[in-house]
Amino acid sequence: MPIGDANLPTPRGSSAAAAQAPSKNRSETTARVDVLFEDNRLLADLLGEYDAHLALIEDRFGIEAQPHGNVVVLKGSKAACDHAREILESLYQRLSKGETVSTGDVDGLIRHGVKGKQVTDGQAQIATRKRTVKARSQSQSTYIRMIDKIDLVFGIGPAGTGKTYIAVAAAARALEQGDVERIILSRPAVEAGERLGFLPGDMKDKVDPYLRPLYDALYDVLPPEKVERDIEQGVIEIAPLAFMRGRTLAHAFVILDEAQNTTSMQMKMFLTRLGEGSKMVVTGDPSQIDLPAGQTSGLMDAVGLLHSVEGIGAVTFTSADVVRRDLVARIVESYEKQKPTETATPATRSPTGSKG
Repeated sequence: MPIGDANLPTPRGSSAAAAQAPSKNRSETTARVDVLFEDNRLLADLLGEYDAHLALIEDRFGIEAQPHGNVVVLKGSKAACDHAREILESLYQRLSKGETVSTGDVDGLIRHGVKGKQVTDGQAQIATRKRTVKARSQSQSTYIRMIDKIDLVFGIGPAGTGKTYIAVAAAARALEQGDVERIILSRPAVEAGERLGFLPGDMKDKVDPYLRPLYDALYDVLPPEKVERDIEQGVIEIAPLAFMRGRTLAHAFVILDEAQNTTSMQMKMFLTRLGEGSKMVVTGDPSQIDLPAGQTSGLMDAVGLLHSVEGIGAVTFTSADVVRRDLVARIVESYEKQKPTETATPATRSPTGSKG
């Protein structure tokens, strides 16, 4: 049987969506909920291009949704229609405030609402010159606020949860606002189960493949010409972890990505680079350690040792926080069920080390 993708909406209208809903939903298709919106001008963005947002809601909740003027009529089980109404009203409130709504925003609200998380409009966000990055889960919101308040934050969890992207966005905002003088992005140059051999070119050419995800995040939150100019002038520095030894990183926003691939000594070296007026964010996924067998990851070692140190916080993401797309969340969940993470991850902690 082929693997399906729940992100692909079914054709809207008639019974197309209901046909893919669980049998219990089909038997409970008795409720009708009318959702009224006052400003017709916002409906096009609310419904999405070719009603794509509405199609996604139909598909994921197993209901029918039809727009009629400034009313969206929902038909299906009462619980599913109520959830869909909450999603539509939350999206409408965002649009009313002048914010934009993407398919990813709709997907995030649906998934985290379905998972039992409260759908609210008070989520944290990061505004840069190029875009506004809005938290799509409570964990992301906590992560953003923690980065704002304290100087050393650990972001721990699976791929697709926005750990690195949010950290880079926060760094870009800090640079634009003059809170820091430069951005320093680093990763350990560890091969992910592959032998890359002797790469051609100078040192930059050799290490760039390891650092490409950081470049991608930068170009997404800042204008390309600014990124290139700042890299050329040294305002933005992207370097492998080995280049950090012996330095004091003052008045900078420092990010260490893929930190699960550091040794304990490398992690100690990096954390002690933190200088005056600097912030540091360390991100990593303990389930993707590429260190040689028998070597302890410096990420979890550091979190365990520093859990009670004042001024240090940690946020642990789970598969429920994956925002890349729903299919990625299901992949992560499948791997977690097959082979539980050997090293337990801590719960979200406040800067004082207490459970949050």
